[in-house]
Amino acid sequence: MTRALLSALTFFFLFVANTHADNGKQERDLYQDLETFANVLTLIQQYYVDEVDSGKVINGAINGMLGSLDPHSAYMTAEDFKALEEETSGSFTGIGIEISIRDGVLTAVTPIEGTPADRQGIRPGDQIVRINGELTKTMTLMEAVKKLRGEVGTKVTITVHRPEWKEPRDFTLTREAIPLVSVNSMTLEPGFGYLRISNFQTSTTRDVLDALNVLGKKHPLRGLILDLRNNPGGLLDQAVKVADIFLDKGVIVSTKGRYKEEQMIFEAHPDGTHNDYPLVVLVNSGSASGSEIVAGALQDHKRAIILGTTTFGKGSVQTVLPLPEGAGLRLTTAKYYTPNGLSIQATGIKPDMVVPLNPASLDKTNPSAPPQRNIREKDLPNHLKNETVRPSAGSSGEKDPANQEASFEQVDEIQQTSKRLEQDNQLRTALIILRSLHLTDQQRNPRKDDN
Repeated sequence: MTRALLSALTFFFLFVANTHADNGKQERDLYQDLETFANVLTLIQQYYVDEVDSGKVINGAINGMLGSLDPHSAYMTAEDFKALEEETSGSFTGIGIEISIRDGVLTAVTPIEGTPADRQGIRPGDQIVRINGELTKTMTLMEAVKKLRGEVGTKVTITVHRPEWKEPRDFTLTREAIPLVSVNSMTLEPGFGYLRISNFQTSTTRDVLDALNVLGKKHPLRGLILDLRNNPGGLLDQAVKVADIFLDKGVIVSTKGRYKEEQMIFEAHPDGTHNDYPLVVLVNSGSASGSEIVAGALQDHKRAIILGTTTFGKGSVQTVLPLPEGAGLRLTTAKYYTPNGLSIQATGIKPDMVVPLNPASLDKTNPSAPPQRNIREKDLPNHLKNETVRPSAGSSGEKDPANQEASFEQVDEIQQTSKRLEQDNQLRTALIILRSLHLTDQQRNPRKDDN
């Protein structure tokens, strides 16, 4: 363990020295700092009151070094690296919550829909002060992730603090296999579809295309609601490809870093499809990174109306650099910019129409309490600054059992849709806008086929 961590630390210093040194003096200073570190480590091993686990000390040094940069750079052990690959491939085992460090406190960014954390009522902004009785104050982000994950069926108790509560509360959750179902869809009304992307993983673009195909089978789409609320991001290439589905030309996003290899421009391509129906995109403070790329591109090209509340504001790109013995370094290497050339780092995407969260989303145990203020990128310590600032009728007679079952499913779907619209103020408003846009389009183009 010690050898692996030392080689990781040495690799990092050598990498920085060889690629980022502007002159000989800087390089000499860097090697002097590395020598100082080695001397301190030697003195700790020789004179500290208790025997020292060198691996633990070096691990803490690496995490402290990366933590001084920004909230998203991190050292990953071989185990962490493997977990990251599993997550982007579509599943992991745990309680289903996206977490970050805010003001030195482990904080929930957003629970994943349908997971134990979501069902137990964990909310964005909740402070997780203990995991299984152990204080989280001194835990790194990766250490906390490890403790929250575990084998299916095992339990973990988290102690949660909310500003409106007098005392923290314990939640005991049973770990599950968390399938990261990236895309869900349904028909709200004939011709008006709803498509939710919960994260961007390897299959997201394909799943979106499949969902659009299904939505358009019964009735040609006259409007679509794209729900990116509480979408923490994921794979950059998938976010770009999803935006490309709704755009025929122009820049989707550009990235800028210190060096030439980080200067990239991603553009839309015509694919022969006609996804030119009205589009409303739902966002909130839990919409981050990849979801902000999609929303920003569609907003700048005036392809969609952005509705909801200001997004998280994570406008940085992380590159995973492999280290010896299977470990990895997740390092912020660039910032991304919307088609208009603006960074959303720490400012987020401002909606075209600000629609607040539902009153029903308030804490039911204390209805008079003010709405919870969700955390955003600008609240994280050491965040990077923004230099730019901005139903079909059945036949008569005896029904076939299969058709009868389909009818029952259709009725259930209608009931579920009605319930969802009743409870979701932002979704309901988006549907009203889509109807209005469709009527306006029909008035301008009376010959347009709407069947």
